[in-house]
Amino acid sequence: MFPAENLREWRGENVVDPDGDKIGELEAVYVDTIDDEPAFATVRVGFIGRHRLVFVPLAGATVSPKALRVRYSKKLVGDAPSIGLDGELEAGDEPGVFAHYGLPYQAGASGARRLARR
Repeated sequence: MFPAENLREWRGENVVDPDGDKIGELEAVYVDTIDDEPAFATVRVGFIGRHRLVFVPLAGATVSPKALRVRYSKKLVGDAPSIGLDGELEAGDEPGVFAHYGLPYQAGASGARRLARR
C-alpha cells in the first residue's frame, strides 16, 4: 500500500471504479488507528449545492497519472455512508461504514475510534 503522506497529495484528483467510471474527487484519507495505514478515503460526490462525502476502502486501490482507482463500483460507493462537506465521521458510525462494504469491524485499542482523518 502507498504511504498516507503521498496519497494526501492526491486531494482533488478523480476517484474511479474498476471500470474507469468517475465516482468523484478525493477529499481526505482516513488511517486505521491500529496500524496507522491508509484504510478509507472520502470522495466528494453529488451535484452543485448538494455535495457530500462518501467513504470508500483503500485496500487494493491503485494510482494512475490522474486518478485513484478503487476496487468498488460507482453504485456501491455512491450508496455508502456519508457525511456533509464540513462533517466528521462519528465514532458510533464507524461500524456502518465497514459493514456497507462487508468488512469486519473491531474498535481500536481500549474501544477507541478505528479511523482517524489525516
